Amino acid sequence: MAAPSQSNPDHEDVDREGDIDEEDFFIEEDEVLEIVEDDGDHPMDEDDDNEEAPGTENGDDATYEDTSIQNFSSHKSSVFTVAAHPSQPLAASGGEDDLGYIWNVLTGEEVVKLMGHTDSVSTVAWSFDGEMVSTGGMDGKVRIWRRVGKDDWTRWEFLTELQGPDEVMWLRWHPKGTVLLAGSNDSTVWLWQLPSGNTMQVFAGHEAPVQAGIFTADGKRVVTGDGSGTLILWDPRSPTPVWKMTPLSARFGMEGGITAITSNPSSTVVVVGGAEGEVRVVNLAKGEVVGVLEGHQQGESVEAAEFVDWGTGTAGTAGFAVTGATDGKIHVWDMSTYKLRATLSHDDSITSINPHPLSTGKGNLVTSASSDKTLKTWDTRTGDLLKEHKGHRGPVLGASIGSFEDNVYALSAGDDGACLVFDAKL
Repeated sequence: MAAPSQSNPDHEDVDREGDIDEEDFFIEEDEVLEIVEDDGDHPMDEDDDNEEAPGTENGDDATYEDTSIQNFSSHKSSVFTVAAHPSQPLAASGGEDDLGYIWNVLTGEEVVKLMGHTDSVSTVAWSFDGEMVSTGGMDGKVRIWRRVGKDDWTRWEFLTELQGPDEVMWLRWHPKGTVLLAGSNDSTVWLWQLPSGNTMQVFAGHEAPVQAGIFTADGKRVVTGDGSGTLILWDPRSPTPVWKMTPLSARFGMEGGITAITSNPSSTVVVVGGAEGEVRVVNLAKGEVVGVLEGHQQGESVEAAEFVDWGTGTAGTAGFAVTGATDGKIHVWDMSTYKLRATLSHDDSITSINPHPLSTGKGNLVTSASSDKTLKTWDTRTGDLLKEHKGHRGPVLGASIGSFEDNVYALSAGDDGACLVFDAKL
């Protein structure tokens, strides 16, 4: 594939593939698996012509179905994370091969290879305006690239590397500014200002890996949760917690650790998911549990939590939250009553839940991803399954929803090394 030329040759961390010609098609010595001597022809066994193709063991090929409309195949091993650009038909992905990529979701072509990590790229995230993209790795590095010029979205340059964390577990950009938040397995949380790369805060109130964290929807607060079950509310301007909740706090009881956090649109409450199936609603002003949502199987980790906006236009409504767990269940919760409204199901663990943008006119839809190799698009108002997206040969480890012009698409990151694009317009 041909990729755009680089305007700044000094940035060696950005690599673009050249055109492929016939000279590229040869077998390297290290690609030879075994040399077999020719000892003559042999009669063909009756079953020889029925041998399964590679990757279709256990009869998978008989039931394999691919409904994707595009794919990206540059990763050489498991892909852990994928993120849709906020306004353009681009995606960023990262994987076990220590690489990140920016690629075009309409063509499947690589735009930029994001190099420089020395261990798996576990998380990627776009800035709110899509002008910068960040990659976080198990090597503790956070690397930032930014768009070059204003003519198009094909030219990117390496900006800076942010250091501090031991191992990066997640990245979140501020919803309205160029401020980046990162959680680490060393119990710290880091806040940086971009493009300068200056450290704004190092939050050090946790005593276990910080497994989940967010900016509240209004961007005024940070909420983080760790593997010991401690939840902390921070003011970004101060290294001192506003309040802290532990498993011993009234009705909280997250002994197994916190695995998911989401804020409602008005930034008044967060829904917190735990490793033992617990779901709690916490009032941010008071630091108190105001709701206990019971539905996930005990001992099954809550891997995803999101608020969905049905676009009712009614100010002050409590809204609806969605949680997904390793029990294969997705629960839709009415936040005005804290009652279960609907249960949606996969055949294996839920790995991701992605609300559709309200701008599509379908804010009531979510697309979920699962270890059962599929993604599914649901109507959270009715609980109806609207589309099932197939094409992976292994667990789907991450997913994202994007829109461009009249297109709505679901992006997936697979343990099989593939990123797929599905039509999610309804």
